[in-house]
Amino acid sequence: MKEILDISLENEMDLVLAHRRSMQVGEQLGLTVATRTTFATAVSEVARTAIEYTDNGRVNIIISGKFPRYSLYAHIVFDSDQVFRASDEGFFYAKKLLPDFTFNSSGNAYVIEMGLGLPRSLKLDEPKLVLLKAYFENAEPLNAYEEIKNKNSHLNRLTGEQEEEIRMRRELDEKKKEFISIASHELKTPITVVKAYTQMLKNLKGEYSERVSGVLDKLDLQTSKLSLLAQQLMDVSKIENGSLQYDLVEVDLNSFIKEALEILSNVHIGNKIKLTLGENCRIKADPLRLEQVLTNLLGNAVKYSPKNSAIEVLTKLSPDGKNITVTVTDSGLGMSKEGIERIFDKFYRLEEVSNSHPGLGMGLYITSKIISDHGGRIWVESVPNEGSSFSFAFPVC
Repeated sequence: MKEILDISLENEMDLVLAHRRSMQVGEQLGLTVATRTTFATAVSEVARTAIEYTDNGRVNIIISGKFPRYSLYAHIVFDSDQVFRASDEGFFYAKKLLPDFTFNSSGNAYVIEMGLGLPRSLKLDEPKLVLLKAYFENAEPLNAYEEIKNKNSHLNRLTGEQEEEIRMRRELDEKKKEFISIASHELKTPITVVKAYTQMLKNLKGEYSERVSGVLDKLDLQTSKLSLLAQQLMDVSKIENGSLQYDLVEVDLNSFIKEALEILSNVHIGNKIKLTLGENCRIKADPLRLEQVLTNLLGNAVKYSPKNSAIEVLTKLSPDGKNITVTVTDSGLGMSKEGIERIFDKFYRLEEVSNSHPGLGMGLYITSKIISDHGGRIWVESVPNEGSSFSFAFPVC
């Protein structure tokens, strides 16, 4: 069975199209004028009834059968609250024209099929049917109405494809979120156990060699990295689900930053951290999340800077005293304009460092969300091969 034509039946203009296109099919097949007129008239009679009561009908012109016996059929479907019978005028007349006629209904859905056998003298075969279908696919519009109708149909098809693509992307995104949430929770328990046993072994330092001690130090470091990764995955999952919680309290910012950097200096012993504190103030923040922000920014500054280079941390109160800005500056790799625009995107990594510096691109995404949830903002200024300055501003209490 090969569909040759498909026409929607919405208004009287479609009735004209259905008739003329049906005539063209008969013409292209080589039917006599009388036969093609009979077929097109029967199609028009049923189409007219559908159009009178609905705007949702469709007519399909089909050629069915196998070589050498083929038949030409019109398949018309529509929905209507009006009750129809095969004896109604339009259907009755069509049946008179084409005795091979079937009328089916189910509820308010109607299906009408009618057709005629094609003579063997037409010498139809599959290649000819393919050419016939191609002819109508590439046929010029019969009038301006059909041209507009075809364009609208193309746009509707594109819109449908885009909507399906969006639906599939959303479904994929939901599955990805679910996987991240489950994976991060499942990872956390075994990591905690490994970390605990590593610490227990390190406490027995006098009972094993220096070589074993070095292995344990490396194990402890890698376990810490894995723990951070699992925590970041959990944070991303919470951000996506809108369940990242905050315990907001008033924080003395200068004292907080000073204490946090004293701890972080012991972690990043390969770089000198220079702290310049401006006028003191208090902010409303979650101390654990604020520490996470500082850890991420300082960790990135060290990660992408040469060893023994200086990392500068600066606080500055705005002239009106309403906002406090914290800036972390390094003299590292810097980044391009594209990198500056996308650096806070989830899972984004700079192409120039993706191979040389491991990571998943979650730290700055999480950092930006934490700052945003605190009513602040974050931005970056950077010059390639000279360094970067990450700044974030919080409202002052």
